Amino acid sequence: MPRGPYRRLLSVPGVRALLALMVLARVPAAATGIVLTLNVVLGMGRGYGAAGLVTGAGTLGVALGSPLTGRLIDRHGLRPVVAVCGLSEVAFWFTAPLMSYPVLLACALLTGITALPLFSVARQALAAMVGQDLRRTAFSLDSMSVEASFALGPAAGVLVVTVLSPAAGFVGVGICMGMAAVGIYVLNPPTRSETELHEQGETPPRRQWLSPQLFGVLLVSCAGTLVLAGTDTAMVASLRPTDALNMTGLVFAAWCLASMLGGYIHGAVPRSLPPVALAGLLGLLTVPAAALASSWWLLAVGLIPAGLLCAPTIAATGEAVSRIAPAAVRGEAMGLHGSALTIGISLGAPLAGAVIDRTAPLWGFAVAGAAGIAVCLAALPLLRPHPRPQEEAVARPAVLDPAGLA
Repeated sequence: MPRGPYRRLLSVPGVRALLALMVLARVPAAATGIVLTLNVVLGMGRGYGAAGLVTGAGTLGVALGSPLTGRLIDRHGLRPVVAVCGLSEVAFWFTAPLMSYPVLLACALLTGITALPLFSVARQALAAMVGQDLRRTAFSLDSMSVEASFALGPAAGVLVVTVLSPAAGFVGVGICMGMAAVGIYVLNPPTRSETELHEQGETPPRRQWLSPQLFGVLLVSCAGTLVLAGTDTAMVASLRPTDALNMTGLVFAAWCLASMLGGYIHGAVPRSLPPVALAGLLGLLTVPAAALASSWWLLAVGLIPAGLLCAPTIAATGEAVSRIAPAAVRGEAMGLHGSALTIGISLGAPLAGAVIDRTAPLWGFAVAGAAGIAVCLAALPLLRPHPRPQEEAVARPAVLDPAGLA
């Protein structure tokens, strides 16, 4: 497997520091859901349904706030936005142990809106720091780092909450998120390249850059995380009846390792499949896992083919958004990409869960995969080339070659 693209990427000034910082910063972000859940269940004595409402409110807030914070970064720069979002995060996590359930529910939504934009900022900065020839490699390595963070974050959150206390989990997340904000503020990665800053004119209106192609890529992004969230839910539901719930970590680890391997390959090869094909194959290869759900080790093996496409799908959609959107609005566009990913997660788990409750756990895999394929098919007409007036074509950079989208 060629390693040249990764060597060239890591030789770009600032890339190593950015990726290292983002891996560490995303660990507490990955722990937030489990810390909130355990606090509501263990600290407040409420059920998992009540805990789900709190995490759902936070997720909704992130989906609403990602484009807003991206737009503010485009207009005012990275540091002011990071400072405000960092203070909001610290204030919430330090005071959350004192909140009643209704207050916690409302504040989770508000804090989600002003959440530290770790994921979109990393992709926006990478797009500014590297050329078009290395963007696939950069986004692939970023997706691999997300997998690493999510492998560590929830486990660390559970350890702190169960060994110490739910309040300690809140304070720990607050300290780590505050340190992450300080790290980003000090590093201050660029959000546009020097060339883009010199060439930038007036900010183009949304009707000019919020094109059908971009909507199509956002739909594909949503399809990818819909499949992933549905698979996650179906995995736990399948292992519980066979008394193999303690093997969840091993199954999840095999899935994540396959994703990281797929991400590495995606970033190393000169050409890869377009985003809609990657997401469609992800859904298609998830369906057969239903036939292997009777044994934890069979399920672990059966999820490897789909796992190989997880990180490539996220990386390819992010790369497509960064190419379509003009540099002046890249922050808002990457925020929309983050919202699409979040919406997919919000839809996938309830969809698979509802089907599992009415049928059997194995159908969770089938429905998650089929739903992802259906969304990709719905996105296909949007990904076809759409003629534009000449003046709009001059005002914005060239869009992706349709072959790279559909």
